[in-house]
Amino acid sequence: MTDYAEEQRNELEAIESIYPDSFTVLSEIPTSFTITVTSDAGKNDEMVEVTLKFTYVEKYPDEAPLWEIFSQENMEDSDTEEILSFLNQQAEENLGMVMIFTLVNAVQEKLNEIVDQIKHRREEEQSRKDAEAEEAEKVAFQGTVVTIENFLAWKARFELEMNELKKKRQKEEEQIGKIKLTGKKLFETDHNLDTSDIQFLEDSGNNVEVDESLFQDIDDLDLDEDDPDFNPLELGSDED
Repeated sequence: MTDYAEEQRNELEAIESIYPDSFTVLSEIPTSFTITVTSDAGKNDEMVEVTLKFTYVEKYPDEAPLWEIFSQENMEDSDTEEILSFLNQQAEENLGMVMIFTLVNAVQEKLNEIVDQIKHRREEEQSRKDAEAEEAEKVAFQGTVVTIENFLAWKARFELEMNELKKKRQKEEEQIGKIKLTGKKLFETDHNLDTSDIQFLEDSGNNVEVDESLFQDIDDLDLDEDDPDFNPLELGSDED
């Protein structure tokens, strides 16, 4: 007759010696304990961890122990479901033998597989981001392909903007005052300016008299204009 209690005590002592830092007894009746299992570190320090809770049933190891995931880190819900299913498979294969060590080792290997999957998912995500960035760069470099439709649409927007700008400038000029005119424009628009100075002198009673004796006939002047040393300022000094 199998002494289930003895086999359970012996296994419990062995498990405690194998996993001294991760083994914790929760209760003695029924015997319940936890073991924390951590994956190996991935290339970029990816790591997952799970704490398994085991409870002996009366006829263990002829019957499978109870188990559950007590806690976990960095694992998806799908990962935890996969581990529970994997534990069930391993327990069926090891009925009749103490199996805690076997189950923990199997979970350890599964966690390492999960780390590889995490690494693969991250690489795929990075590749997708790189492809999107490359595609965006190509679009930015190539610019927008010009078609008749988008050219006409751009032309309509451009003309509308220019008309709005023209109206804005005209409104600003009206607010400042009438546009400043050049001297030529002033005379062209107001012909009274041609005689305004003379009319001003006449209205003020100031008649300008001119002494005609101060002027000579230009033909009577003996100007040596062809002489390179000719200086008109020296004419007065010669008379003196």
